[in-house]
Amino acid sequence: MLNAHLAFIIPINLYLLTKKMRTLFIILLSVATLSCQAQEPVRVQVEIDLASALQSDQHDEGRLFLFFSENLEREPRQQLWPISIKKNHIYARNMHWTGEEPIRVRTSANFSKTASFDLHEIPRGTYAVQALWDQDTEESRIDAPGNLYSQVQQITIDGDQSITITIDQQIPPRTLIDDEHVVEVSMRSELLSDFHGKDVIIKASLLLPSGYFDNANATYPVRYNVAGYGGRYTRINRYFRPGSDFRNWWLSGDAPQVLCVYLDGEGPYGDSYQLDSDNNGPYGQMLTEELIPYIEAEYRGRQDATYRFVDGCSTGGWVSLALQLFYPEVFNGVFSYSPDAIAFSDYQLINVYEDENAFYNEWGNPHPVARDITGDPMVHMDAFIRYENVLGASDTYVNSGGQFSAHNALYSPKGDDGLPAPLFDPETGKINREIARHWQQYDLTLLVKDNWANLGPKLQDKIYIWMGDMDNFYLNPATRTFDEVITSLTNPVSDAVIEFEPMAGHCDVFSDERVLKQIEQRLLEIGN
Repeated sequence: MLNAHLAFIIPINLYLLTKKMRTLFIILLSVATLSCQAQEPVRVQVEIDLASALQSDQHDEGRLFLFFSENLEREPRQQLWPISIKKNHIYARNMHWTGEEPIRVRTSANFSKTASFDLHEIPRGTYAVQALWDQDTEESRIDAPGNLYSQVQQITIDGDQSITITIDQQIPPRTLIDDEHVVEVSMRSELLSDFHGKDVIIKASLLLPSGYFDNANATYPVRYNVAGYGGRYTRINRYFRPGSDFRNWWLSGDAPQVLCVYLDGEGPYGDSYQLDSDNNGPYGQMLTEELIPYIEAEYRGRQDATYRFVDGCSTGGWVSLALQLFYPEVFNGVFSYSPDAIAFSDYQLINVYEDENAFYNEWGNPHPVARDITGDPMVHMDAFIRYENVLGASDTYVNSGGQFSAHNALYSPKGDDGLPAPLFDPETGKINREIARHWQQYDLTLLVKDNWANLGPKLQDKIYIWMGDMDNFYLNPATRTFDEVITSLTNPVSDAVIEFEPMAGHCDVFSDERVLKQIEQRLLEIGN
């Protein structure tokens, strides 16, 4: 199909032009015609069937995910970080499917999608194609054990075509590496089970000190580690893999004799953030009254707050600091690296209390939510939320299992529909001022400022925060605000150590070994 400009000049009599002009015109016309042909819509029909071997494992109700990824290096279902939005095109839809008949998708008009195109106008190119049937109702994210998916097909689309995808794989249960120093904790929480009206099983993994088996009467200080966003208790597999530097150091005898507990980052709407909330339930109470006493009694922890520490980076940085502030007498030190926004006046460049919109700033420019180390924006807030809207079974971010789903579930009240009330509209970004007021109780800067007379004496010698001043998620302004507030307080004057490193990015210096050495130094100071 020719464009309007070509249609206008075609009637020109070519013989009125010079030979050179005729040749040039014909070349230009040919190139434009080929270009227009290449840009013609390409229709793709997808047929998805279920392998007979999985028929007995399939649930009739679920959410179908269809991925077309331009990144051919990784499975599309594992490219769920929003930075990949422009390369990994996701379509999702809730549906009833018995698995007996194939699903035929001719258009994605009824799907939520991150892509800007429908399946009847997909750009030509090579894609990694995959389907996933999200049927799990226990976990908040699509990588849950029991979900079904297809193997990856690499397909070159250069014209109308049909694609057949067979779902023949199932995500297996999570397991820990087989090592005498690694222990899996599995505990039914009475508090959370009562809140949710069903059994809630809490998981954690333990790394036992190298000398743990040498003296059956020895007790140990305990480190509680909180992962970056959504990190599971199984991350110990990565840290303690055979041959790793950390494993070699841990078993060498040079590492401090500390019991390491890796908390699980799973909650009803994404990461639980280990705190009580209207939507998640009493996670903070569960941690301090159920899990910690159980672990320390069962695995020879000191059972003394003097020897109990908490740490983490990113989400773990926020949670660890929040736990120290909300439970100042339960922990004797926090090592917080690159924490999520600890002042909501600087919520990744958004002022929750004053801004009108989460997607656009006061000048009408899109809010960036991530940048590279030079400051160049990588993804904007509206695109980030569009991605989470696709992951959410409600077709909104409020139950996507993603970062903003988890923030919203923790900080917001429960909505009339039973889901967390959204801080901002998932389509327009308009901020709800009433919900913003509810967020204040989780603003760590306000918590310190408004409760210093009570908190101050309990926090002396206990706060360490590190932040890169080129944090990739714009978290340094909130930490700067927190620093300004806490250093201005008196009676007592805070001795919190807050370090800002120029030109450093998100979690650049964090490591298990670094934190354990900080804990070792703290133990020397208090007398181990």
